[in-house]
Amino acid sequence: MKKIVFAGLCCVVLLATFTGCSKKSEAKSNASDKTILVFGAYRGEEAARFEEIVKIFNANSGYNVVYEGSPEFETQIQVQAEAGTPPDIAALPQPGLMKNFAAKGYIKPLGKNVISAIEKNYAPVWKQLGSADNGTVYGVFHRVNAKSFVWYNKPYWNSKGYQIPKTWAELKSLMDKMVANGDTPWTIGFESGAASGWPGTDWLENIMLRTAGPDVYDNWVNHKIAFNDPAVLKALNTCGEIFLNNKYVYGGSTNILTSNFGDSVKPIYENPPKAMMNMQGNFITGFMQDEVQADLENRVGVFALPAIDEKWGTPVLGGGDQFVKFSDKEGVDKFLEFLTTWEACAPWARIGGALFPHKNQKFEDYGNSLERDIAKILVNATVFRFDASDLMPAEVGAGTFWTGMVNYVSGAENAATCLKNIEVSWPK
Repeated sequence: MKKIVFAGLCCVVLLATFTGCSKKSEAKSNASDKTILVFGAYRGEEAARFEEIVKIFNANSGYNVVYEGSPEFETQIQVQAEAGTPPDIAALPQPGLMKNFAAKGYIKPLGKNVISAIEKNYAPVWKQLGSADNGTVYGVFHRVNAKSFVWYNKPYWNSKGYQIPKTWAELKSLMDKMVANGDTPWTIGFESGAASGWPGTDWLENIMLRTAGPDVYDNWVNHKIAFNDPAVLKALNTCGEIFLNNKYVYGGSTNILTSNFGDSVKPIYENPPKAMMNMQGNFITGFMQDEVQADLENRVGVFALPAIDEKWGTPVLGGGDQFVKFSDKEGVDKFLEFLTTWEACAPWARIGGALFPHKNQKFEDYGNSLERDIAKILVNATVFRFDASDLMPAEVGAGTFWTGMVNYVSGAENAATCLKNIEVSWPK
């Protein structure tokens, strides 16, 4: 780790992108240095909200945690780790990156106190997600996101007497009731520029968790079963029952392909609504019409995509950053332990725009009832899994999987051909 001193304030800065640093700036921090560098992808408003959390720790601990974010974080942290000039702590967005760093010995196992805090304050799945394959715990989760939510127009639903479905059978009955009433059940958008198709991967991943369960899902992610395994084909055909039925989707399959993922939620809140439901992550409220955002609690309803096989409960699909340590410097474990507490989450929860997996959180601290509801869905989920496409090789997860979903909905490929072509693309 390197440092530069400005007017007596010690700020640790990242070195992978700087080549002309002085010898003084290249010196390692000594054991008495109270500055701890945290590096991540938070920028802008997210960085400002995380820095408010950091201020609480600094004020109460005597340490000087300094956060720095970068749009090129994933590239830079790889370079720094390999060069031996990493920060003290980094917030990694993918479990695979943590496991890679652990296998190469770049990161340090968490201390006993941090692990005890994780066991106390989180459901077991979060310790599992923060562990390498050998069971050693490396990661602490803080803010997370989830993608298993169905959004609806609360006043309109109330006027029509529509009830929140608790099972897949109830959801299917509700869709048919909506069609009979002249309403279109779903609005779906796959368009996202060069990333078009990713919303379709979220659908398939959610259905996989509900039909095949977490173990088969994990095998699929890790290519221990083929991409075109019968379990995946079953899940895609289940998606197709909605995607390919023009009575169920606003604008039919053509609109799925041409509607931007962010805009796809807006038909729900038009007057009159053009569709009844949209499945997206907790971030979608930021894409709703301004007047809807100004009155979220009264205008917007949300529920978890229902279970299909009851033995898996109601799984939640999502993601999140796990904080790992490259250094055993004094104070590093204390900061990671702090992140496991609700004190390190409440300020951001009050402002809004974030979810936390902490078991003992105070739901009343969320700024509105909508975020309280989705936080409860997240915390009460017995199965949580990371977005599969984010864990797969980039050629698949950010390539053929995206385009495959587009090809399937367009009719260019049937379900079997779509999955077979993705399987062929998996790097050998």
